[in-house]
Amino acid sequence: MKHTRRRTFFRVVGALLGVVLAVVLGSAAWIAAMSYGRVHDVADAPEAPVVVVLGSQVREGKPMKFLSGRLDAAIALIESGRAHAILVSGDANGNSGNEIAAMTDYLVDAGIDRSRIVGDDYGLDTYDTCARAATTFGVTKALVVSQGLHVSRAVALCRDAGIDAHGVDAECECNWLAVVRNFGREWLARPKAVLDLMSGRPPAVVSEVDGALTAATEGG
Repeated sequence: MKHTRRRTFFRVVGALLGVVLAVVLGSAAWIAAMSYGRVHDVADAPEAPVVVVLGSQVREGKPMKFLSGRLDAAIALIESGRAHAILVSGDANGNSGNEIAAMTDYLVDAGIDRSRIVGDDYGLDTYDTCARAATTFGVTKALVVSQGLHVSRAVALCRDAGIDAHGVDAECECNWLAVVRNFGREWLARPKAVLDLMSGRPPAVVSEVDGALTAATEGG
């Protein structure tokens, strides 16, 4: 009896692990297909009206290394003429601080004209950032900046939202532990991204159309 129960237990566990693995690999394959050929280094990025910078943690009002790497890439894209305006999207009430204020200050301190920067306080996750970029700010074509596996997920989500998106893989002077932790978290985020798309949920915060980014783009 004990052996039978043990075999049943291991079969159930094995079946569950198989389902989880299939979901993770399936979502990864979808993201890879949606982002294929659309992730570039800063030097190889195509032109687009807007750079979308995805938020991340800040410390004492300053961007941490992942976020500062993304902002440095956005600065390079603006200075090279590949884009005209920047949408900084994140959580203005995040646990680590106001991501939007920190990103904006960093860009202005680097010499980017404040009139070229528009903030979205409610880009609470990557799905919401892409959905709101399209529906609230009218983005139809953009460069999306992040690092590693995250940038390909962002491209896939933004394309599904109706944006002609290309990704820019930003550098990061991050320690290996932070990179490994981010890598693991990204694999777990991919099934959630697919579930969000299947549900067709609206972003957590739905806002009226905002023409600020259009004005910033035309001004550039």
